[in-house]
Amino acid sequence: MLASKVTDDISSDNYDIIPLLVYMTMNKPLVMKQPEAGQFTKELRLLTGLTQEQFAAKLGVTYPTINRWENSKSTPSPLAIQRLIFVLEQIGDRANHLAIKYLRS
Repeated sequence: MLASKVTDDISSDNYDIIPLLVYMTMNKPLVMKQPEAGQFTKELRLLTGLTQEQFAAKLGVTYPTINRWENSKSTPSPLAIQRLIFVLEQIGDRANHLAIKYLRS
């Protein structure tokens, strides 16, 4: 299956994983557990250069929601994770390391 091919080829520095994220999330809902979800959210937000308030507005959630995710008080829903992945895809190559670190199966 393509998803297992992704994890086999992840060691390649030139491997572009971002377009495959859509494929991976279409097959099953993506669920992240804490503390990884909080770390992923914070690293992604910092990569965008946005404050928690700005990042919340971009995702369509409230500032306290972002704060709770980043501080491991709650976990993003599958829909929220899809929105996070959309932001990750918008960033492009600069975000590949986050995809590899947090989203490989």
